[in-house]
Parts: sequence; structure tokens; C-alpha cells
Amino acid sequence: MAQITKDMTIGEILMTDFDVAPILMSMGMHCLGCPASQGESLEEAAMVHGLDANVIEKAVNEFLADKAKTDAEIKAGE
Repeated sequence: MAQITKDMTIGEILMTDFDVAPILMSMGMHCLGCPASQGESLEEAAMVHGLDANVIEKAVNEFLADKAKTDAEIKAGE
């Protein structure tokens, strides 16, 4: 199962699973397409936007865990 950390860059997080983009944007990180954001860690980007990186990290990892569980259930049903 994929997981992210707040030390990962925004670019690395999006490469892990691009489906996390709406989560990041809904939390106030509207700069995903900005070239600078691709090299910033989640923690750095959150700080710039006045957000809590731990909250974002948890939300993204919960999404990824749910997605992995759903994918496994679909595969088991095939």
C-alpha cells in the first residue's frame, strides 16, 4: 500500500497517486501546478499556506489505504 510522508515533495506525492490532488486542493493547496511546489516538501508547502502538514498527511494516507482496500476487494471478486 502506498503511503506518503510530510517530508516528500508535492511532486513525489502526486507521482505516488495523482488521485490525491483533489484532497490537497480541498485543504487549501491550490498551487499543485506551480513549478516551485514540485520541489517543496509537503511540510514546507503546508507552512507557506498556514496549514497543518500532519492533518494533510493523515488525510492522504487514509485515502490511499481506502483505495488499496477497495482495489483489493475488486480484485478478489474477479
